Amino acid sequence: MALGGGVFTTQNKVLPGTYINFVSAANASSALLDRGSVAMPLELDWGVDGEVFEVTNSAFVEKCAEIFGYDYSHPKMAGLRDLFLNARTLYAYKLTSGGKKAKNTYAEALYTGVRGNDIKIVISTNTDDETLFDVTTMLDVVVVDTQTVSTADELKPNQFVKFLAAAELAATAATPLSGGENGVVNGESHQAFLDKIEVYGFNTLGAAVEDKSVKGMYAAFAKRMRDEVGVKFQLVLHNYAADHLGVINVKNEVKVSENSSFNKAALVYWVTGAAAGCVINSSIQNRIYNGEFDVDTEFTQTELTKSIEAGEFVLHKAGGDIRVLKDINSKVTVSDSEGEIFKENQTVRVMDQIANDIAVLFNTKYLGAIPNDAAGRVSLWADIVDHHRRLEQIRAIENFNEEDVTVEQGGGKKSVVVTDAVTVVNAMDKLYMTVTVA
Repeated sequence: MALGGGVFTTQNKVLPGTYINFVSAANASSALLDRGSVAMPLELDWGVDGEVFEVTNSAFVEKCAEIFGYDYSHPKMAGLRDLFLNARTLYAYKLTSGGKKAKNTYAEALYTGVRGNDIKIVISTNTDDETLFDVTTMLDVVVVDTQTVSTADELKPNQFVKFLAAAELAATAATPLSGGENGVVNGESHQAFLDKIEVYGFNTLGAAVEDKSVKGMYAAFAKRMRDEVGVKFQLVLHNYAADHLGVINVKNEVKVSENSSFNKAALVYWVTGAAAGCVINSSIQNRIYNGEFDVDTEFTQTELTKSIEAGEFVLHKAGGDIRVLKDINSKVTVSDSEGEIFKENQTVRVMDQIANDIAVLFNTKYLGAIPNDAAGRVSLWADIVDHHRRLEQIRAIENFNEEDVTVEQGGGKKSVVVTDAVTVVNAMDKLYMTVTVA
């Protein structure tokens, strides 16, 4: 990261930036940033190699085949369809980078991967001018591009292939591309993704992986980014007891067939999108699972109770619906500085909103620009108070008192120290009712 961030014990930081601690009570502008951004590494048969690429919800629907190699309704897109039920933006990375491009006499696939083998080139003599050729690119049985030319060097690249200028055109039936291969997925490919994604901003990171060592790699990354670098997001993993507020531990397994493109951790897609898309004054507790996977929800009430105590995010059967039992993270161990409320994801979302918003505010408006005198500190105080008032208006926090915010000069002439106190509002969870009958 270009700017410093994270938590602090003493005022000894070297990098300029924002360092924010959250503790339990004894336990540009001040606007609120939008939520709904996710990051995920994906095992893809098509797409950009070795780079993080951004996909919006609308682009996924409209350009799915161009981006991922398969149309929106294809079974291999089920995970992303689950994700985009709630996510707005995806920062994706192709774990299978480094494979081979499919090709034939006339063209080469734009990207590496086995999907390139499903591309065909059809060449026919133009019906109006026999000196010209109609060159058609097909993906499966769908025509994706047709060009009329006299020679191969006139052909322009399309969304799926680039043509070989030296080829000699001749009328031919569908000629498939071949030789396309996916790259190998291993710990190195996951680490390459983590190295790339570190500079991006997002609300949740999802990794639908089963390997325990790889899950440990992601958990360590999330903890370091939250606690040392100051980048606030939550990580969604399957069956990984991290005991950390930044990690959501999904319990349910997905039932998949032997030839499925997905594994038993596939529920991570939906949870990642739902957690990212949830506004800070709300919770996904009791949210109905509206995705496409067959989710195992065979739990007794005793097992569900133990899951909550173990910090497991679990879906359960309620009537005819599958619902989120409790919107919690994997934190189990509590302390004076991080109490029970830190187990609630709604609390973490509010904390992250404050951290991200104030960091953007300070880094863009104050850092290196506003003098560290009384007037400058009053301006920063006013912006923080205004920000918190906005949180209070949308019922994310309550009982806010502006006197709880102080901005003072720090240990050095260029540093400021902010103390702050907020009371987070959480969604109703339990109803205890006594009815007296006469």
